[in-house]
Amino acid sequence: VKRVVALSTDKASSPINLYGATKLTADKLFVAANNYSHAYGTSFAVVRYGNVMGSRGSVIPFFQEIATQGKPLPITDLRMTRFWISIESAVKFVIDSLEMMSGGELYVPRIPSMKIIDLARAVAPNSELEEIGMRPGEKLHEEMISADDSRRTIILENRFVVTPVVAEWGYKEPKGTRMSEGQAYRSDTNDLWMLESDIKNFLRNL
Repeated sequence: VKRVVALSTDKASSPINLYGATKLTADKLFVAANNYSHAYGTSFAVVRYGNVMGSRGSVIPFFQEIATQGKPLPITDLRMTRFWISIESAVKFVIDSLEMMSGGELYVPRIPSMKIIDLARAVAPNSELEEIGMRPGEKLHEEMISADDSRRTIILENRFVVTPVVAEWGYKEPKGTRMSEGQAYRSDTNDLWMLESDIKNFLRNL
């Protein structure tokens, strides 16, 4: 096996619960593995992205089911924002990352954010929204690159590359624009957004 990619999640960035902490641990282990495996010709990298629209467990079918019952849609916090990516885009991103990796990278796609209330209104425009409060371990806004990791992040055309802290195997950074130090990649401060109309167009093609 020459190349291995771990699938990570936004919860691994600045984790606030055990699940996120274990995902971050997996990310660190995969990157550090290159220090040992490089001599054997195997490279390890990580791909991290947000919620996959329309996938199993997505909030979209949940909202659709609630709407058919004529009940208000439960929203944990009306201010909440999330990153979103389609199933097709997520698969393509993983394959592209597998092809371009040299080992030690943590790839993050540049994807849009959306407000949860915009998603709810796009899925069920005639339903009321009911704010029920955030669940334990839930974030108000998602983060995929922490402020501390920004100093090691390179911006390419369609992705961010978080480079390894220790790279004894001789890692070479890709050519691109360096991310501003102290700038976190968060769903609420993202420069790409899906508006309610964009979400409706996407839902028609699901």
